[in-house]
Amino acid sequence: MIYLDTHVLVWLYASGSKCISDAAYAAIEVAEDMRVSPMVLLELDFLHEIKRITVGSNEIFTYLHHHLGLTVCDRAFADVVADASAQCWTRDPFDRLIVAQAALGKDQLISKDSMIQSNYSETLW
Repeated sequence: MIYLDTHVLVWLYASGSKCISDAAYAAIEVAEDMRVSPMVLLELDFLHEIKRITVGSNEIFTYLHHHLGLTVCDRAFADVVADASAQCWTRDPFDRLIVAQAALGKDQLISKDSMIQSNYSETLW
C-alpha cells in the first residue's frame, strides 16, 4: 500500500509525472493500492481557500481516483490521532496526521518533504 502526500496529488493532477521523481512515479505506476489520508483532502481545500491552488480537493481527488485508482484511507481517526500525537518532529498537524496514516500500517509514503523523509523511514522520493 502506498500513501501520497498533498503536494504529490497537486503535481499529479496538474502535470502528471513531470514534477515527480522517477522512483516515486515508478512506484505509483505499479501500486495496487494507493491511498490518501483524509487530512490531505482538508489541506487541499485550505490551499484552495488561500488561492495557492486553483481547484479544490473534490476535483483533484475525483480525477486521480478515476485515472490512478486513488482511494481515501478509512483507518479509525482516533488511531491516527494517537499515532500523530506521539510524533514530535513537527508542529504541522497536517504532516503529523498524513505520516501517522501511513505509519499505522508501516506503509510507504510518497513525499518530497525533506522533514518527512528525515523522520519517517518509509518515505519514498
